[in-house]
Amino acid sequence: MNTLFDPITFPCGALMKNRFKLAPMTNTQSHEDGTLSDEEFRWLTMRAKGGFGMTMTCAAHVMANGKGFPGQLGIFSDKQIPGHSRLADAIKSEGSLALVQLHHAGIRSPKNLINSAPVAPSDHEESGSRALSETEVRELRDHFIAAALRAKKCGYDGVEVHGAHGYILAQFLSPKYNVRIDKYGGSLQNRARIIVEIIDGIRMACGPSFIIGLRLSPERFGMLLTEIKTLCLSLAKDTSVDFLDISLWDSFKMPEEKVHQHSSLLQHFTSLDLGKVPLTVAGGIHSGAGANEIMQAGVDFVCIGKGAILHHDFPLKVQMNPDFQSVDLPVSIDYLTKEGLSGKFIEYMRRWPDFVLE
Repeated sequence: MNTLFDPITFPCGALMKNRFKLAPMTNTQSHEDGTLSDEEFRWLTMRAKGGFGMTMTCAAHVMANGKGFPGQLGIFSDKQIPGHSRLADAIKSEGSLALVQLHHAGIRSPKNLINSAPVAPSDHEESGSRALSETEVRELRDHFIAAALRAKKCGYDGVEVHGAHGYILAQFLSPKYNVRIDKYGGSLQNRARIIVEIIDGIRMACGPSFIIGLRLSPERFGMLLTEIKTLCLSLAKDTSVDFLDISLWDSFKMPEEKVHQHSSLLQHFTSLDLGKVPLTVAGGIHSGAGANEIMQAGVDFVCIGKGAILHHDFPLKVQMNPDFQSVDLPVSIDYLTKEGLSGKFIEYMRRWPDFVLE
């Protein structure tokens, strides 16, 4: 079995020095025009210095109308290139792979942030979202591809396409939110078409050595576990994706769908034959023992979220002590400040129960 500190080579040829990936996390620290702030720069570069083999940005929106939260980093305009170039260079100087996550919030775009009705695969009355025309679907696809090309020009090693957590690509995948009757709706193949076209388009635009990852979630927002497993197998076989990132919320839980509770949610994915495509998962990995357990279960590398917020050097701490355990919650504002979180990020973390000591 591979260990947490073995390097890994992706299908495109890129080498990651260890098996630790920084999870892409909402942090609300950048400027409202999508340009990088010094606060977000500090947060991310501290994690690169802390030993993460792959340092990934938060979800960066590929269109102005895809903004999902205040202070979101964008990658939809050349105005954002200087900040991204500075960030990519700094991450890579620490020996970490630099990736940006590509995102559009769809129905999860607050109207007051985008100053228009949100867009979606189909009309959605609850959010006031309107359906994209087929021409607009192709334009959305092309904006994802253009953002990836912009990322390459900035010096990033690759991108992760955000198809999880109920954002627009997950909305296309979901039979709950996608009731289209054109080639982007109906069957799973049609609902996944935009994702396949984005991956293939990025590969054509950015070349054979550029890392392309895809994040999916198998539950919530109308996702069906069997469909996501089928999609993973298809993508591993028929596209040039370099890794699949499955967001489980809790890597040790059972599936929500009772019919699938014969195995853990993690086992449903580690049992898939993905060929040469590496698998990573996120959710509830807070210790060296937990990270090792996930690796031994058959995952190729681990995605660290909360543990990375609490410890900018989580990988180095695990390397020094395999039994390392994240600090107990809640933690003080001073503690989080020393770990590189700005006041805006700390305020956002107050949404997590019992995380910030009041």
